[in-house]
Amino acid sequence: MKISARDRVTVLGGTVRVPDPHRLVHLQFRRFAGCPVCNLHLRSIVRRHDEITAHGITEVVVFHSSAADLRPHVADLPFAVVGDPAKRLYAEFGVESAPRSLLDPRAWGAIARGLARDLAPVLRGHRPPPRPEGGRLGLPADFLIAPDGEVVAQKRGQHAYDQWSVTELLDHARALTSED
Repeated sequence: MKISARDRVTVLGGTVRVPDPHRLVHLQFRRFAGCPVCNLHLRSIVRRHDEITAHGITEVVVFHSSAADLRPHVADLPFAVVGDPAKRLYAEFGVESAPRSLLDPRAWGAIARGLARDLAPVLRGHRPPPRPEGGRLGLPADFLIAPDGEVVAQKRGQHAYDQWSVTELLDHARALTSED
């Protein structure tokens, strides 16, 4: 799969080019604004963001929520976040929604950890929308895109917490650089 370069508007008002002409892009598809499971995963990305950047990777995260819904949840993230409430990018990349996203027992531990982690912000009024745009049943997906637009690695999640770890992402990047 090869994608053509386009600038994407980020929820904080800037733009990000995908693909990046000089770096790999890790394009991640997540669920909705304030999703506790997504937040749990994104914190692992934040903790190792310097390491990811040092490996020549630009992070771009897509949610099926509007920019207005996302802003309160992403202001402190050190990477680009794109809102796609119409799910155009999801359709372009074949990213699905399915009941198995939450019903799969492999996701239950992450759901419990995410809810526990987000309990304090929820008590302070930072709640996800009761009926998120695009629903709650999105499946995660990861794409590693080369500067020429070629998708060089991908993972389509089978449940809500089935995405690349940072270590898996870096392994994919290392494999590409060792092939050169």
